[in-house]
Amino acid sequence: MTRKMNPLDASWLFVDSQRTPMHVGVLAIFSLPADASPDFIKNLFLHLRGPAAFVAPFNLRLRQPRITIFSSRLIPSWEEDPQIDLDYHLRHSALPQPGGERELGVLVSRLHSHPLDFARPLWECHIIEGLANDRFALYMKMHHSLVDGVGGMRMVSRLLSPDDHVMNLPPPWAVGTGEKKRVARQAGPSWQQLAEQAKAQARYLPEVSRAIAGTWVETLQNTHPELGSPFRAPRSILNGKVSAQRRFATQHYDLARMRVLAKRAKVTLNDVFLGLCASALRRYLEELDALPEQPLTAGLPVSVRPAGDGDSGNAISFIIANLHTHIADPLQRLALIRESTQKAKAKFQTLPKEAITAYTSLFMAPFMLQLMTGMGGLMRPMFNITISNVPGPDQTLYFNGARMDQMYPLSLLSHGQAVNITVVSYAGQFNVGYTGCRDTLPHMQRISVYTGEALLELEKLLGIEPAKD
Repeated sequence: MTRKMNPLDASWLFVDSQRTPMHVGVLAIFSLPADASPDFIKNLFLHLRGPAAFVAPFNLRLRQPRITIFSSRLIPSWEEDPQIDLDYHLRHSALPQPGGERELGVLVSRLHSHPLDFARPLWECHIIEGLANDRFALYMKMHHSLVDGVGGMRMVSRLLSPDDHVMNLPPPWAVGTGEKKRVARQAGPSWQQLAEQAKAQARYLPEVSRAIAGTWVETLQNTHPELGSPFRAPRSILNGKVSAQRRFATQHYDLARMRVLAKRAKVTLNDVFLGLCASALRRYLEELDALPEQPLTAGLPVSVRPAGDGDSGNAISFIIANLHTHIADPLQRLALIRESTQKAKAKFQTLPKEAITAYTSLFMAPFMLQLMTGMGGLMRPMFNITISNVPGPDQTLYFNGARMDQMYPLSLLSHGQAVNITVVSYAGQFNVGYTGCRDTLPHMQRISVYTGEALLELEKLLGIEPAKD
């Protein structure tokens, strides 16, 4: 059984390369149960190895492993892999002593640097033991052509339960297979269905074209300099060519603390996050004597996935925000960021929901074309950095009785995009993952440190007593 891809999913395969692998990941850290036996992790790993049947997207491999824009099939297809080698996809690792955050970060950075094997289903899952204080970690990665951020969080959540007494939940690759029996999978869209979808989208082409044309006119005429507009981003060290090696850093804050700050500043929670990122990036680039005179801009993925949609694939669009990094005052910068995001969202929300796929494809086409032609990192960037906010579970979850303490997102990089900042909320936490190019950005992890210091600075300016995370 074959499964056709939609064009947005396929685009992530076209731009994949050895230096720009297009996979995304998640790192979850767990505490062992108080009564855990010495064989807890060994038994957990054996449990994960148990299922003999797999569900989509974990059982899907590329029908044509060598994918380029010049491939004979313009839209690639998935096919079911009848013999999945679980020992390849599921791996068990241990950290060297002392098993701290640094050792975990080094290992996960290395794992995230390795590309996936296009001859196999495009995912890996790693159980990592040896963390100090009776903890262990799970790192999972999957190609972006199979899943977006929101879909990935929902997929990982299938491992977990809000009840610490629930044991032996099936792993996400076996959910729905029953007693190890193969069940029918939903086929992907046929060529006829893709044609019908394209015909339906074509109805909105004039409206979408006017919206995008208006954006480009504003960009060329610079009629709204306070907004983030495509290709108005300045050149910076964030936007050169990247190497294959990644560096990963994290920060986590109390979600209630962030909401207090947002309420006091009269902005949204996401505006606060953008303001902290802007402050951290400004300081980092200033120290390198590399801060552009023009303000940096950020591409903000916007999920258009319905609340009950558990399907794989991508359901995202983009808006662009001005980070106003040319302004020194953090409060003034935050207010202007708020204005930029409000106007960008207002323009986006004027589009019919049915037209969003066409809008996203046309709007992001120049960005994807840069990557496909090898011009990414050589030309002026469409925006300087991708900053994402992914909603996660709002309650404490457990993995076979082990409490999940934190959950961090890892993202992809491309030529012209040497760093990505993504946050996921979880059970009252605000957990930020920083994925950067190890060779392009020196001491990239300083950006994460400066984000925390920017938070303290904003609280002080707004007269908020700083809380302890």
